[in-house]
Amino acid sequence: MQASRPPSRVSQALAANRLGVWTVVAIVGGAIAPLTVVAGGATTGWAVAGVVAIPLAYLVIAVLLILFSTGYTAMSRGSISAGPLYTFPAKGLGRPAGVGSGAIALFAYSTMGAGLLGGFGAVAKPLLAEQLGWSAPWWAWALAAWAIIAILGVLHVDVVGKVLAVLLGAEVLVTVILAVVMFAHPANGHASYTAISPGQILVAGFGAACAIAIAGFVGFEATGNLSEESKDPRRTVPLATYLALGIVGLVYGGTALAMVVAAGTDNIVAKSTSDGTDTMFNLAAPYVPSWLITAGHFLLLSSLFASALAFQSVSSRYLFTLGREGVLPRRLAQTGARNHAPIAASMTQSVIGLVIVSLYAINGWDPLTKLFFQLTVEGGFGVLVLMVITSAATAAFFRRVVNRSYGIGIGRGVVAPIVSALLLGVVLVETLQQFQTLIGVPDDDPLRWIFPGSFAVLFLLGMIWTAWLRHAKPDVYRAIGTSRPPEPRPTGLTPEPIASGR
Repeated sequence: MQASRPPSRVSQALAANRLGVWTVVAIVGGAIAPLTVVAGGATTGWAVAGVVAIPLAYLVIAVLLILFSTGYTAMSRGSISAGPLYTFPAKGLGRPAGVGSGAIALFAYSTMGAGLLGGFGAVAKPLLAEQLGWSAPWWAWALAAWAIIAILGVLHVDVVGKVLAVLLGAEVLVTVILAVVMFAHPANGHASYTAISPGQILVAGFGAACAIAIAGFVGFEATGNLSEESKDPRRTVPLATYLALGIVGLVYGGTALAMVVAAGTDNIVAKSTSDGTDTMFNLAAPYVPSWLITAGHFLLLSSLFASALAFQSVSSRYLFTLGREGVLPRRLAQTGARNHAPIAASMTQSVIGLVIVSLYAINGWDPLTKLFFQLTVEGGFGVLVLMVITSAATAAFFRRVVNRSYGIGIGRGVVAPIVSALLLGVVLVETLQQFQTLIGVPDDDPLRWIFPGSFAVLFLLGMIWTAWLRHAKPDVYRAIGTSRPPEPRPTGLTPEPIASGR
């Protein structure tokens, strides 16, 4: 019987030269889910942090992430990879750090995607029952969304981009309309802009507000995951990254400020605590047609779907990249013969999502607090960890090569990433200190440390796995961080070092 052969290099190629700037922005915007963030994230921020400065926190974090993107996009110029938060640490800090980061990325994005399915089911159950008379348990709606996402995940990336572009455009349009209406009807006839006063930075609780705000931006970094499928990635990735951050930052900050103006500076915390995700809709409802509010609720549902679809794409590309380089089974790098979609990786990610949703459904765990809030906070924390690691890796990489022909100066390649790592590190520490509040558990609950601690364990396991690969599979070890399949090396030759020398 003929032995099975590993996938050919042709089958391990994604669809090149397919995505333009605005398609990438649409996919990334779907991951960020603007309506979900302003309706749920901002109100949670006021209720949890108890400070009015949530709009300022969104603007501050947007600027900080633009600083992070300075180095992130610089790395993307010379490292075209579908798994950048794995590849960049490997190039800057060495192969063990790269594989450790890859393990964090897989877990973080998988939990984000599954958590969003739980949020979809929790929102769909009452909304569809009330508006359409369709009654079903939350998990039935979550699995319906899962099935559609599983199908879209194996189709051409252009199809995913078009679906997300339509959903994103609709939710941003409705969000902007509601924001304009709220600005036009300030509380007590007087608009207060205290929420964006620079002095709010010094208010106790602003750090917690930033910790909550940064979770709303998770997904913007997916521009790098689409680099292999982009037209002119050296131009597309930076432009799409800055456009996504600029647009979303203004939508977040502007809409949150509009809610403060409409509710009143002294009332927004109490209003958000009592009304939750309905805060924005309730504030605008007296001044707009009822159908627009209904449309807004349905677009909140579609926003959750769009975000889950986008994170499916991101997760599958990390599985694809790790499979192509042999760190994980190489079958994960199988792509479609015609559309070059990462079929094996996407199907694997679908199975992971199905297992997680089924586990919560069978055990009767609450889909909103346990599945949606806790897992998306967990995933967001993991991505924040990766941003700190990647900033450090970028500075280390360009410190070595700044005098070579990369076209990146010391300011962009070294200084900006160091400052980014320090500032993001501050947000990381603040997030860790507030973690029990963010996931809604008591201070003495074990999950308060188990959830964030899991990423340290994953990073360590990744490093141990790398050490094993170095001795057992030197060809795979050499391929780590190269964005290409491993190539056998003639016997007797030692592995050459990666850029970092490790």
